Parts: sequence; structure tokens; C-alpha cells
Amino acid sequence: MLKLPVRIAFCSRCQPPLRQNRQTVKREKYDAYNVKFQPPPHVTILQQEQSIRKPRINMSRITKTFERLKRENRTALVGFISVGDPDFERSLEIISGACDAGLDVLELGIPFSDPTADGPVIQRASQRAIQSGMTLEKGLLFVRRLRERIAGRIAPFHDLPIVIFSYYNPIIAMGAERFVREAMDVGADGCLVVDLPSENAGEVLQFVDKYSGGEREERAFHFIRLIAPTTDPVRRSEILLAADGFVYCVSRRGVTGSNSAGNTIDWDELAQEMTALRDETTVPLCVGFGISTADDVRAIAKIADGAIIGSAFQQVIEAEPETAKTKICEMIREFRDVA
Repeated sequence: MLKLPVRIAFCSRCQPPLRQNRQTVKREKYDAYNVKFQPPPHVTILQQEQSIRKPRINMSRITKTFERLKRENRTALVGFISVGDPDFERSLEIISGACDAGLDVLELGIPFSDPTADGPVIQRASQRAIQSGMTLEKGLLFVRRLRERIAGRIAPFHDLPIVIFSYYNPIIAMGAERFVREAMDVGADGCLVVDLPSENAGEVLQFVDKYSGGEREERAFHFIRLIAPTTDPVRRSEILLAADGFVYCVSRRGVTGSNSAGNTIDWDELAQEMTALRDETTVPLCVGFGISTADDVRAIAKIADGAIIGSAFQQVIEAEPETAKTKICEMIREFRDVA
């Protein structure tokens, strides 16, 4: 009996997807047929995530800032300040003053009751902010108010990137989709969720992709990833593969805050680490934890793209809340002179 080849015709609505084992296939192709995306087993979680992310057409504020600083041969000053410390209005005055003084990137710390990655200084700042009534919702309102304040200033300050620094619990309570949507709406440029592993970033990034089409494309929202001295080489490579915006490089073991005996920065070891990271990525590398003096910033300027200062600012707010704005502005201008 002669067997003839048979071609099965499908309508455009029910045709099954082809070449399911291709790493570069887009998730939306599969969603149309209600078929679960199944990448090949050898592809890592982070590679899957990177392969299905939508390409961003317009350059984000974070990317623009680091490209400008590269042209100027200058290191970024990234400032962390807890929002709502000592209260909403005074915090707005202090932080807007810091932006005017020359911060290149602002990290707004959302207070949390159990900030496990932070040292005593930022722990106390979180408690003061919580007592003043600060929440994640109010933190997003703060971003809107701050963006309105700096919108009319002379460039580059009107393009100052704002990154929301938070633990994951407040985001879970709010809802990740609502958080991403509202954060983008108020003018935030990314988030750093300190206790959400890079492998689980899709829990947030799925909504970044959902709200990054059309008019929102120009407000690309980055998920900032961390690399610590204890991150093993394989996982480090996976994190760098998925990274965008910038990478937060932890300078030493321990929590945020001033260096103490037995927990200081080994600058030679850090320099070697930054060289190894630079061999694997072109994404800007910023160093944080224990950065508090102009000498620290000068040392980082030789090995990285940005210096992150946090606890040093919070110490001033704690000790001198009424004059903190002036003092912090002076510190930032001193840091800029050596960056």
C-alpha cells in the first residue's frame, strides 16, 4: 500500500507553536496557545529570564547617567537615604537638597521593621521613619513629590535616576504588580530588593515587561542586582548575565555601616574582585557597604563606576536633623571633588 505524506492544516488561532526548544523564543508566542514555556534543560533560570525580556528601545535615566559620567571621566555618587526620616517634609527637604548638591543616583530606602542587611544606623533610621508613619505607599508618593521638585532644575538633575531600595515583604503586602505599575507612574527608575534573590527577579520583572510598552518604554525600570564577596563564581556569572542598570557590589562581609575592627574593606582584594567582574560585564559596577569618607570614594573611583554612600548620611540625620541638609550637601560636594 502506497503511503503518501500527510500535511495537517491548522487555522491561525489553533496552530501549535514551532521549535519549542529554542532559547530565544518569546513567552508571548506560547501564551497565545495556552502552552507553558519549556526552555531546554541546560539553560539557567537567569538566561531564560534574559532571553524572554522585551528589548528596550529608549535609553533609561540610569543608562543615560552612567554614559554621561563615562564621557566626563567621573565616578557616580550614589546616595542612600531612608525616606521619612525624621518625617516626610523634612526628609523631602534633605533629599532634594542632596540631589541639588550633586548626587548622580538616588537610592530611596523604604523602612522595614526587620532590615537584616542593614547595620544599627540604618536600623534606627527605619524605626524613626516607621514611627513617623512612612509606608511603601507613602514612599511612592514621596517619589512623585521629589520628581516634581527636581523636574524643573537644570540638567542633569532633572534626569536624576531614583531607585527604590526595599525589602520584599512590603512589596508582597502591596502586590508586586501594583508596586511596579505605581513606581513607574511616579517616576522611579528601578528597585533594589535586598532579600529577593536574583533567580527570583521574574516575580517583579514580569510586571516591568507588562507595563513597559508604548509611552512607558522611555521609563525603563531596572531590577538592580547584588553581588557579595561570598557569591560563588558560577552564580556571579549568571547574575551578571541578567544584570542591567547597574550592579550593586558589596565591598565586604557583614551589614551596612561604618567599618569596624575585623570587618574592614580589603582594598586589594576588592580591586581584584572588580577586575574579575569587569571581565564579565559592561554593566556599571557600584560599590557599597562601609563607604563613608572622601578617601573611600577616591579609592573606589580607581576601580569601579560608582560609590554608594548611605550610613554616613543617616548618621548626620540622626545626630543633627535640623541642620542635616546643609551638612549632607557639604559631604556630597566633598565627595564629588574626588570622584
